[in-house]
Amino acid sequence: MTRDLLRLTGLAPVFDAGIRCLILGSFPSPASLAAQQYYGHRQNHFWKLLGAIFAEPLYDLPYPERTRRVLARHIGIWDVYRACIRPGALDADIRAGEANDFAALLAQTPALARVCFNGRAAAKFAPRLARFGLETCVLPSSSPAYTLPFASKLELWRAALCYSGDAEN
Repeated sequence: MTRDLLRLTGLAPVFDAGIRCLILGSFPSPASLAAQQYYGHRQNHFWKLLGAIFAEPLYDLPYPERTRRVLARHIGIWDVYRACIRPGALDADIRAGEANDFAALLAQTPALARVCFNGRAAAKFAPRLARFGLETCVLPSSSPAYTLPFASKLELWRAALCYSGDAEN
């Protein structure tokens, strides 16, 4: 029996002209789409990881304040797919994915130098972004389904996001 699936549309990017680093996930989970917030599932480690790196309680803040503080660190958030068909929340189930327009984003973010991919599914786009002259790195997924211990994820995320050595990152 063939199940009819709806085409899903992702979220708008969180960026401004000053971002120097962009974190790219694959596609928002059903919980994130329902909340209209990146990493909206309370079990996802994304906001806890960034909060630990910045020494700020991001996880406990309202979403607009979270994104404001991330942007203040010159970090943007987006996904590699603009739209797709996906039953459930697993990246492995993404079908008919339509990529976001990275060239258009790059035209609006002249300081962007590095792209960090949140997990292996998003990292499939690393060669595409590297062709724009961007430095790329693959982070362990912030998903709780990726069973690397939080402390190990944090060490890798901290190294990737604090690459510039300045006080603002």
